[in-house]
Amino acid sequence: MITSKQDYAYYLEADRIALERKTNYGLEHAAIRKFIVPDYVWDFEKLLRKVEYLKNCGHGPLGRIHYANTLREYMRFSLRLGYYIHPNNFGPGLRISHPGYILIAPEAKIGPNCYINPGSVIGISNETDRAPNIGANVYIGPGVKIYGPIEIADNIAIGANSVVNRSFIESGITIAGNPARKISNKGSIGLLIKATDVISAHKQDNLKIEYERFKMH
Repeated sequence: MITSKQDYAYYLEADRIALERKTNYGLEHAAIRKFIVPDYVWDFEKLLRKVEYLKNCGHGPLGRIHYANTLREYMRFSLRLGYYIHPNNFGPGLRISHPGYILIAPEAKIGPNCYINPGSVIGISNETDRAPNIGANVYIGPGVKIYGPIEIADNIAIGANSVVNRSFIESGITIAGNPARKISNKGSIGLLIKATDVISAHKQDNLKIEYERFKMH
């Protein structure tokens, strides 16, 4: 959850890496993206993180007004793309493949580095008001339905059009079917970018460089 400006910057960077967006585009490409072929998914994710930051960190009357105006813009954009995603559903490193219907219950929690495709629903069951708790590095294929008070472990891949209504606590597996069952030990390897690991690796590299410089003086 974003609770500071530092968290806000971290989430944005993780999402950018997960989506494989560059930091600097040429003027021509930037103009194309702005006026001809907008990058709707990246624009949406940036707006999502801004809403989360203002919701969790905004204080005082001006902060509440800014949050309300941004939330209104976010809701309009969500309806345009077909996304029903609530603030604080997803951890950093979110990748949405492209516009299309996605429904996430407010109570659902999805860990870092999730790759989700359109047609997916993560919701509560009819018997309870509890939603799934999904781990890190999970790939969710097109048309997947996940619901109920269940746990999904880290590094799991969920095949297209699967229906998941029970917990899977073994990490690093692939599940599929209706109802879903384990079909392999491959998991999400190669299906998504672990953006948070990329950021951590860069930090370690920078620390090593600074350490080497320190030893030279």
